[in-house]
Amino acid sequence: MTAKKQPKKKAGRPSRFNEMFFNFVTNLCLLGADDQMLIRQLEISERTLNNWKKDYPQFMQSIKKGREEADANVGKSLYQRACGYSHEEDKIFCNADGEVTTVKTIKHYPPDLGSMVFWLKNRNRELWNDRPAPNESIVDLKDLAVALSQAYTTAEKNDK
Repeated sequence: MTAKKQPKKKAGRPSRFNEMFFNFVTNLCLLGADDQMLIRQLEISERTLNNWKKDYPQFMQSIKKGREEADANVGKSLYQRACGYSHEEDKIFCNADGEVTTVKTIKHYPPDLGSMVFWLKNRNRELWNDRPAPNESIVDLKDLAVALSQAYTTAEKNDK
């Protein structure tokens, strides 16, 4: 007679992994958490985090989901800041008699040069890099100022 083989038991301490971690890590990543912050918050080692990512696909998806959503939100905000944007706003006034009046207005934020430069340097490095590659001519600052001025004027016309 042959004896049936018993399934191998996993050696070591049982995992502290819990399915409640899915929402927790998604929210941490929405707040900008990197792997080191996840390790501190979950009170685990880097090796354990990497094992959980590999062993629990939904855990890895939770991390990716939070990071992708956070990156998309920041990217959208950076783009709006670079191009300029408007939003509705309530202004509250109080007259001499103490009467409070609320007026709806539109607040406009003009394009921000720093955001434009950051966006362009990261999206089109070849054209907007500070240091030209060897054998490339340096962009004339006057030409760059004219180009930015034209882009700003075009953006203003499109807003109207």
